Amino acid sequence: MAIIRSKIGIIGGGISGIAAAKQLAKYDPIVFEATDCIGGVWKHCSYRSTKLQTPRCDYEFSDFPWTQRDNTNFPTYEEILDYLYSYAKHFDVLKFFNFNSKVVEIKFVGDREMNYFGEYGSLLTGNPVWEVAVRNNQSQTIQWYAFDFVVMCTGKYGDIPNIPNFPEKKGPQVFNGQVLHTLDYSKLDQEASTKLMKGKKVVVVGYKKSAIDLAVECAEANQGPEGQPCTMVVRTLHWTVPHYSIWGLPFYLFYSTRSSQFLHERPNQGLFRTLLCHMLSPMRRAASKLIESYLEWKLPLEKYGLKPEHPFEEDYASCQMAILPENFFTEADKGKIMFKRTSKWWFWEGGVEFEDNTKLEADVVILATGFDGKKKIKAILPDPFRSLVELPSGMIPLYRGTIHPLIPNMAFVGYLESVSNLHSAEIRCIWLSRLVDDLFKLPSVEKMLEQITQEMEIMKRTTRFYKRNCISTFSINHSDEICQEMGWQFWRKTNWLAEAFTPYNSQDYAEEK
Repeated sequence: MAIIRSKIGIIGGGISGIAAAKQLAKYDPIVFEATDCIGGVWKHCSYRSTKLQTPRCDYEFSDFPWTQRDNTNFPTYEEILDYLYSYAKHFDVLKFFNFNSKVVEIKFVGDREMNYFGEYGSLLTGNPVWEVAVRNNQSQTIQWYAFDFVVMCTGKYGDIPNIPNFPEKKGPQVFNGQVLHTLDYSKLDQEASTKLMKGKKVVVVGYKKSAIDLAVECAEANQGPEGQPCTMVVRTLHWTVPHYSIWGLPFYLFYSTRSSQFLHERPNQGLFRTLLCHMLSPMRRAASKLIESYLEWKLPLEKYGLKPEHPFEEDYASCQMAILPENFFTEADKGKIMFKRTSKWWFWEGGVEFEDNTKLEADVVILATGFDGKKKIKAILPDPFRSLVELPSGMIPLYRGTIHPLIPNMAFVGYLESVSNLHSAEIRCIWLSRLVDDLFKLPSVEKMLEQITQEMEIMKRTTRFYKRNCISTFSINHSDEICQEMGWQFWRKTNWLAEAFTPYNSQDYAEEK
């Protein structure tokens, strides 16, 4: 088949792919989605109990507010999918989508003599830079496309499960029960998931949001005297939050306002600002301690050995703060959820074994061990670009969370985390569309690498979990710099009081006319 030529290709149909398609609509992009629908992880990695972890108003597009945005209940994954479909239909972006179209290979056909320390020119030169092979999941045929510019929106989650490494002859193959990953569990309907766990000895490995939700579903399936407890194998503790109120104060006052983020280190802050940040560090630690004291008072963390040793700030700075289901500790108090702390574990024929030589019998082991988003990118990118995706530190070097300085004519959206990943994706797609329009120019490769290094060093100094590429403690400053680059006013509020003490959300970044 002849190669199909187009200016822009977008890979992935989750929130990032939808946002990119909307912002780049004038170029008639072609969006490749491997499944039969939009939604990404909300469609393919959600359980029946999965909900958003923030209020509606913190998870919406700037030009498409929720119809019930003042509803304080966290929306379910079905409501989020309805919202995403409504957005896509309203802005007529579904016409750009090729469903059941899996990208299996990418070839670089551009100029290999790029000056890595020069300046970027126009991103749409009229000459193809990337050729993309797409397999139709129904016909199994391969079609090649040629693009000036490619936007990678495959995301950090879903598709490729992160499976732990086990000692020889101590992996899942020796276990007589059933082993599955949360990716497999999310494909089950309510009847199948209940049947999987009811009356069974279930072990859930992990202690992040997906593991916590799964443990509650397991406990609910095992009510009554015949029910078995679910045991969570906890390797790394993280702070969990019951709701967005701390000692009667709204949570956003601690981290989501310009004044609260003023206490935290940020890129390009200068000597005076660096000294001031150091002087204000006791206030930053006090805010973290205040939150920790509330959580220790509100939740039975000591009782169950679930109090982390690291400060709360480190979990927030790495985007790992989980909102607890209301009945999580209620089920634990009933004995339906139990906990086993360990750093190493493996399988034996009857269940799982731990480094302290204790064994736990199990019928089902569910791995809530996350996903390998970088492996998804590496699987389709050609050399030498494949080796550039991930630094030895494990981080992805992206300027403005979008452009890899050493990979030409390609953008990555959805790989930088913040408090609201939807807002993070949208504002970067707005920025990207203006970049493609030649309304501003990128700095030199050298300058971009300097900026990326600054951000990474801040992440490393702020949290031990820095590999997640999270900007939550300086997200407003990050958006400020994006606005400045686009020529926008970066103070977005109507007055200085609101600017200092009210939280920022997507509505503050509605496009300037």
